[in-house]
Amino acid sequence: MRRRSTGSPRTRPLLAWLSAALTALFAAGLAVQLSPEPSEAETVTARQQTGQWLTGYWHNFDNGSTIMRLSEIPSEYNLVAVAFADNHPSLDGGITFNLAGNELGGYTDAQFRADIAAIQAEGRKVIISVGGEKGNVTVANAAQAQNFAATTHALMQDYGFDGVDIDLEHGINAQYLTQALRDLHSRAGDDLIIAMAPQTIDFQHTGMGYYQLASNISDILTIVNMQYYNSGSMLGCDQQVYSQGTPDFVAALACIQLEMGLEPHQVGLGLPAVPAAAGGGHMAPSQVVRALDCLEQGTNCGRFSPDTPYGPIGGVMTWSINWDATNGYQFAETISARLDGGPSQPDPDPGDEPTEEPPVEPGDCTAPAWSAEAVYTGGDVVAHGGAEYRAQWWTRGEEPGTTGEWGVWRLVGTC
Repeated sequence: MRRRSTGSPRTRPLLAWLSAALTALFAAGLAVQLSPEPSEAETVTARQQTGQWLTGYWHNFDNGSTIMRLSEIPSEYNLVAVAFADNHPSLDGGITFNLAGNELGGYTDAQFRADIAAIQAEGRKVIISVGGEKGNVTVANAAQAQNFAATTHALMQDYGFDGVDIDLEHGINAQYLTQALRDLHSRAGDDLIIAMAPQTIDFQHTGMGYYQLASNISDILTIVNMQYYNSGSMLGCDQQVYSQGTPDFVAALACIQLEMGLEPHQVGLGLPAVPAAAGGGHMAPSQVVRALDCLEQGTNCGRFSPDTPYGPIGGVMTWSINWDATNGYQFAETISARLDGGPSQPDPDPGDEPTEEPPVEPGDCTAPAWSAEAVYTGGDVVAHGGAEYRAQWWTRGEEPGTTGEWGVWRLVGTC
């Protein structure tokens, strides 16, 4: 289990008194040496005051990564998205939540509710996520919009959720989802957190639903955590093509949101915690830091560099906390240290190599031979010309070894 904050608001008056006393001693010329480490709760609070979040999804299911209770989530995560809500059994467009207690090793409803309250007592937030790869809630008319707002607000009152995350991956109706979220805001008030996790394709054109939704609710929107994975190649804000798995890809696509009218604090970077968490697009946490540095300070950039750095952006999201747990929470520790500490020093040799997996040592080719007639999708591995290659996205007829550094085929290793 990861450590959790034990700080209490009741300690703050004492800390304030000690701070004043030490200041007085220094003013008197006394050499007092004391450098206390800030508590985790204080660190989280400081990060929240800058508007930066480290968002992580928590699984209400067992998908082979790991199962965990909310109480085990490291305090580095100051925004926890519970994945996922379920369709309401009787109200069309509405949602409900069913804790998968048996699947999670006997986690009880009472324990779940208590853990939400404990996280919030540390100054962190918990929201309910709607959608995911398999979930789909339809909000495409006025009645469905009203049902969505009413049932989401009811869950907030029942469980204490601080807001909602829109992670609908099967298309949205911007008009009625806008109506639903404004209705929810009128019920919940200005403290409502509204997050969304669109796919990269959703911001490639101004006519896309998520693009329109973000524009429509920009005055009440908390953060857009774009999924910079399972994407292939996309256009950046400079109309140049970038490939997933690189800091350039993340920075150049985040620029779209930063230039469309959203505030920097409304823009977050969503990445998988480990390679197994997504079909493609994983980046080492240090490379995510490079993307942050580039956007915020114009340092550690690769091929893409913003005309003017944007200053602190909204933060970073990962799919998921459970996947991060399989790697000793390396993602949380690296990214939270960067968010708390500010931009890193420029890398003297930044490069821009994709960082998913290093090539393996030569061996026997075990993958099927490449065929010019076959269709391949992201993650497929083929053998061709004495080497194995992994497809980064959909392809047909493109010969491995000829598509270049940024092409569809990534060299895995010779064999």
